[in-house]
Amino acid sequence: MSNSVLTQETYSNELEVYVNQERAAVDLIHSIGKLMFEKSIELVLFRNHLVDTSITEILRLHKYSAEMVGKPISVFDSAELAREIFNMDLAPAKIDIGKLADEWLSERETYKSTKDFLEDKFQNFLTTESKPMEPRDVILYGFGRIGRLAARELISQAGKGQQLRLRAIVMRSVDELSMSKRASLLENDSVHGRFKGTVDTDFDNSCLIINGQRVNMIAASDPSAIDYTKYGISNALVLDNTGAFRDKEALSLHLKSKGVAKVILTAPGKGIPNIVYGINHRNLDIEKMNIFSAASCTTNAISPILKVMDDAFGVKSGHIETVHAYTNDQNL
Repeated sequence: MSNSVLTQETYSNELEVYVNQERAAVDLIHSIGKLMFEKSIELVLFRNHLVDTSITEILRLHKYSAEMVGKPISVFDSAELAREIFNMDLAPAKIDIGKLADEWLSERETYKSTKDFLEDKFQNFLTTESKPMEPRDVILYGFGRIGRLAARELISQAGKGQQLRLRAIVMRSVDELSMSKRASLLENDSVHGRFKGTVDTDFDNSCLIINGQRVNMIAASDPSAIDYTKYGISNALVLDNTGAFRDKEALSLHLKSKGVAKVILTAPGKGIPNIVYGINHRNLDIEKMNIFSAASCTTNAISPILKVMDDAFGVKSGHIETVHAYTNDQNL
């Protein structure tokens, strides 16, 4: 009899604990949405995206994070920190709530409250101390698989449009058939799954409307002869993902088009600097550069891991093998 009562009590208590965690997750999700769309602040949990994430996924990520760092990373702490972040006047940013929660657990005894803790951590990111952020127009030159994945990321992280804004996509030809096909391919990817959003076609104005963001579809074969200012685009960043232009001379053609300020190649190129954020972005004066490369997929995959190993232990030499799809000949 006592065992059955104990089991019933245990069941009820454990269920109540989990329900309270779900409530905290709902609270956190609410703060995530408000921060994203009202203040252009994206919260992540140890680099895992939290926008458009379910309650159970939020709890699973917290459980995984606690196991990884060896500390009780709690959804209650995350929810409290997120609420307090919303009450602060911060500049648009991406904030790792997991890292913050980890630091809060280690340092909470030295602060009176989460508010004091956050004000100390973000003292250099207050809007009163920051320069106003101007949105940057982005043009995708090419809309193959890399271009479509880039479009997904740009749209999903757009917030209220204070940072990068996808304004145009350039293809060889634009008609109803090609627009319908590209819209369908954007919505469905065999690896990344279905796009979590809406894609509509405006054939009359040659636009895709992606999550409410109107993106001009421009037909062109010469990257130097496009007047982007006709579409209200200026000071734009061109992401060249065609694979057709791979050196500084060829990529410089983009800068001759009206409305273009900088060019990024989504592959390794000749005569231009390769930049991997977090590895060498501080070694180069990006503000003075007009053309640069985001490096290869292999470089981006191995560099962060290799840097951590080299900083911690030192690496004298190594060998890397890449298993790569035949993306250069996957014609539609």
